[in-house]
Amino acid sequence: MIDFYTWTTPNGRKVSILLEELGVEYTAHSIDIGKGEQKTPEFLAISPNNKIPAIVDRDTGLKLFESGAILLYLAEKYGKFMPTDPMQKARAMEWLMWQMGGFGPMLGQTHAFHHFNKGASEWGENRFLTETQRLYGVLDTRLEGRDYIVDEYSIVDMACWPWASRYEWQDVDLADFPNVRAWYRRIAERPAVRAGYHVPKKMGEIPAG
Repeated sequence: MIDFYTWTTPNGRKVSILLEELGVEYTAHSIDIGKGEQKTPEFLAISPNNKIPAIVDRDTGLKLFESGAILLYLAEKYGKFMPTDPMQKARAMEWLMWQMGGFGPMLGQTHAFHHFNKGASEWGENRFLTETQRLYGVLDTRLEGRDYIVDEYSIVDMACWPWASRYEWQDVDLADFPNVRAWYRRIAERPAVRAGYHVPKKMGEIPAG
């Protein structure tokens, strides 16, 4: 049993999609970040950085925060969705770190400057819109001739896809990135992805891409 603490954000959806793909038993606990529930002493005891997602593995008692760390832990624990070949595993780690260091944070800044606070900072808005376009271009190049980022469906796709699902917030037209669009739609058809997207609650339909 996994206790899963989350909200309806890309980082939360990474983990809910993996849990659904694994088919393991878990309980989702809503942490409404709009109401500051991530700052309660109870949640800080699990996630000292007061960010979602976080898990408690009841099998081991392990408390874990940071979405990338959770993805790696669960993939290794259950032996799924992470390559075992050393070369492919290194490639998966490379692209997972790319998501954690770039495709997530930079797109998140685009949300902050362009979606939520449009007009507040012309420099910030232009800076992150430009970087968002560049990162989509990097992903589009990587997906040329591939169905998935590291050839087989993995936690790398699960890490990147929820951020791409907010392309409308980022002023991105997926038609400009045909390899990304095909990948996005391919993943969106997976039943576990469709289920995981709506954890801990439904906040609209999955964008069609």
